[in-house]
Amino acid sequence: MNIGEAAAASGVSAKMIRHYETLGLVRPERRMNNYRAYSEQDVAVLRFIRHARELAFPLAEVKRLLALWQDSGRKSAEVQRIALSHVEALEEKARSLQAVAASLRHLARACQGNARPECPIIEHLES
Repeated sequence: MNIGEAAAASGVSAKMIRHYETLGLVRPERRMNNYRAYSEQDVAVLRFIRHARELAFPLAEVKRLLALWQDSGRKSAEVQRIALSHVEALEEKARSLQAVAASLRHLARACQGNARPECPIIEHLES
């Protein structure tokens, strides 16, 4: 199938498919005319990548998970370790975003929100 068909079948845009190919995550066959030819296995790989990205795995982790998925001798402990490490990173990011939101909420409460130019939000941004 061509890239458009692979995109429709996998739910991954053609642009992202090309990007994943550049990164070596998917390796479609090249036809005589140099067009890409995607197999059902390529589409399965693209779906795997899409699902991993939906779970916010960084591309480096996606590559590791993809290698484990393709390894029938894999140890599930390694997959679990990667997933739990990712959970920790997500939780840390959530804590960081909560702190940023709290700071911005505090600044917004301190702002009079009237016709005057004084605003603690702007003052904070310029400092």
